[in-house]
Amino acid sequence: MARAPSRLRTAATTLVLILVVTACIGLAEAGSSRSVEISAPPAPGAEAESNREPQESEPEQAAEEAAAPVRIRIPSIDVDAEIVAVGLQEDGAMETPDFGLAGWYTEGPKPGEVGPSVVVAHMDSKAGPDVFYRLRELRRGAEIHVDRSDGSTATWVSESSEQTDKDELPVESIWNPTDEAVLRLVTCGGAFDRSIGHYTDNVIVYANPHF
Repeated sequence: MARAPSRLRTAATTLVLILVVTACIGLAEAGSSRSVEISAPPAPGAEAESNREPQESEPEQAAEEAAAPVRIRIPSIDVDAEIVAVGLQEDGAMETPDFGLAGWYTEGPKPGEVGPSVVVAHMDSKAGPDVFYRLRELRRGAEIHVDRSDGSTATWVSESSEQTDKDELPVESIWNPTDEAVLRLVTCGGAFDRSIGHYTDNVIVYANPHF
């Protein structure tokens, strides 16, 4: 496994995650890439970290990178979908996976590297239920498999889940300091607000490594 991200990298990644989950879209056009312009509040401690001088006493450790994720499978809720890499566009708009795909956010660690890695997918679209339509049904102890580009498969076990208002994103829980390669699954939830075309909540699953 690779080393955990530095505090500076974690703070930056937290900002990206806020962009991701606060812009979760329902009823996306099938087969088309969607992006949304939003502003992100600063993550806790991010401003202090950005002004922090590098310390010579913090040497970089050699990183052992995991292979890129290519597929996610969750048998208990019938998930079997390709994973694509997604991030931010140059203009700051958020990329989201197309219908039928899951997205791994490249600003964070790959699944299998130390730290919280995040995989997102839509709940539904105009074409019908999407990859994480049943994510809210995932029970504690359910297995989550991620197939990787080198032919290996890593498995996580669902530990807990929560549904929160998008204005109350549990940043500290999602990006908690850890020496383990934990996994976070994120999608939309709650009521669909037709006036803005978005769901009101996020559903978040926390999973621990089983490898």
